[in-house]
Amino acid sequence: MSLLITGGTGYIGSHTIVELLQSSNEQDIIIVDNLSNSSTKVLERMETITNKTVTFIKADICDVDALEQIFTQHDIVAVIHFAGFKAVGESNQIPLAYYQNNVAGTLTLLQVMAEHNVKNLVFSSSATVYGNNVSPLTETMATSATNPYGQTKLMVENILFDLAKSDPAWSIACLRYFNPIGAHQSGLIGENPNGIPNNLLPYVAQVAVGRLAQLQVFGDDYDTPDGTGVRDYIHVVDLAQGHVKALESLGHAKGTVTGCQAINLGTGNGTSVLEIVNTFKDISKKPIPYQVVPRRAGDLATVYADVSLAHELLGWQAKLDLTAMIQDTWRWQSENPNGF
Repeated sequence: MSLLITGGTGYIGSHTIVELLQSSNEQDIIIVDNLSNSSTKVLERMETITNKTVTFIKADICDVDALEQIFTQHDIVAVIHFAGFKAVGESNQIPLAYYQNNVAGTLTLLQVMAEHNVKNLVFSSSATVYGNNVSPLTETMATSATNPYGQTKLMVENILFDLAKSDPAWSIACLRYFNPIGAHQSGLIGENPNGIPNNLLPYVAQVAVGRLAQLQVFGDDYDTPDGTGVRDYIHVVDLAQGHVKALESLGHAKGTVTGCQAINLGTGNGTSVLEIVNTFKDISKKPIPYQVVPRRAGDLATVYADVSLAHELLGWQAKLDLTAMIQDTWRWQSENPNGF
C-alpha cells in the first residue's frame, strides 16, 4: 500500500514526509512534483535525515495521463495534496495560472482518485479563506477571500465539501494553515523560495545572511502593541506532525474525520513583525535593517487561530515556541546561505 504526496519536494511537503518516515506509518511514499518551485536535492536530504527512501515521479497534477499511470501502477490508499501555487501577490498578477494549477489541477487529481476508489485525502488549505473575519478564527465562521490565491483555496474547499456530501465514502481533512516558519532541526531542509521571498521569515533570514539588503515592514500604525501586523506563526515541524495526525484520523473504520472537515493548524497566539525581527536579531547576532513602507491593501492588523478543534479531533497541538522557530530558521539559512 502506498501514500501519494503531491508537491512533496516543497517546504511543507518535505517536512511532512520526514515526519511520516519517522512515524509508525508503514505505507510506501510516492512523491509527485513538477519541481516548479522546488529541487530534487531535498530528496537526498530527506534520506540523510531518515535513512529511508521514497519514490519520486516528476509529473504535473494537471496531467491526467500521468496521474492515471501512477494510480494504475501503485496501490494508493490515501493522498496528501500540497501541490499548488502559493504567493498572494503573484496571484494578483497571473490569476489564470493560479486557477488552472490550484483548482483545475485539484479537479484532475480528484477525478483520478475517484476512478481508482481512493477516497482518503488531506488537503493543504489556508487561513486566507477566513477573509476579513475577526480573530480568533474558528472553523464555523463564514468564509471568503480577498485575492486569487485565497479564492483558489476556497473554491477547492467548496468542491471538497460538495464531493463529500455527494459520496459518504470520502474522508477529507482540509487543513487551514496559519503562518508556517522554521526548518528541520538538522538544518538540512528548510524554506527555499525562488527569487525574492513572499513570506516574512525567509525574507528576514536572507537579510541576516546578506542575500538581501533590508526588510520592508508594511505598516507600523496598526492597532497592535507595536503597530506592526500580528500573525499566528507555527513551526513547520509542528505543522507536519499535524498532517500525520490528520492522515491517521481519516477513514470510516477508525477515524475521527468523516465527510469533509476543516481544521485550523496554528498555535493560537499572535506575534508581531517587529517581535520576529528583534528575536531574529538576538538569536542570529546579525543586524536586520528594515524600512517601514505603507500598508498593503487588504492586510489585517491581527490574525490568529482558534485551535481547539485540532486538539479535539486529531489529538494535536503545536509544541515548539518562537525561539525554536527562529533558531531552526537561522540554522537552515546560515548553513545553506544559497538554499539547496
